[in-house]
Amino acid sequence: MASTARKKGASKRSSKADSPFKNFTPYKPKKSEKYMSDGQLEHFRQILLSWRLELMEEVDRTVHHMQDEATNFPDPADRATQEEEFSIELRTRDRERKLIKKIDQTLELLDQREFGYCDTCGVEIGLRRLEARPTATQCVDCKSLEEIKERQLHG
Repeated sequence: MASTARKKGASKRSSKADSPFKNFTPYKPKKSEKYMSDGQLEHFRQILLSWRLELMEEVDRTVHHMQDEATNFPDPADRATQEEEFSIELRTRDRERKLIKKIDQTLELLDQREFGYCDTCGVEIGLRRLEARPTATQCVDCKSLEEIKERQLHG
């Protein structure tokens, strides 16, 4: 019985994490289509704009939730619980704010037609990697190397 409850909880978390791409259709390149063609650029523009819109709507929901739920509880434990919930929500929104900024930077790269190439080595990042992480700025090899170096430096 407990394992069933865990599975249900896990499925709720994973569907929430997948939310930016719930209506996602992978791009199917045409034969001999050039990398980062107009069709591909438009595909990624739509993914990024939809992701950005969803994050902005979440920010609005948080603001309304905090305004509606703000109560001055007489019990210090209840007040502390509410403050902790608000703190967690605000930290989440802060991460999302940073992600929105990164999405905006990626949209600028799209406009300049510099999207899809590794910042470190200049090779194509690849359609599937970009669909998995549209704000990626490095190919898998360079990102892996960077992570290894970071682990060595910071433990």
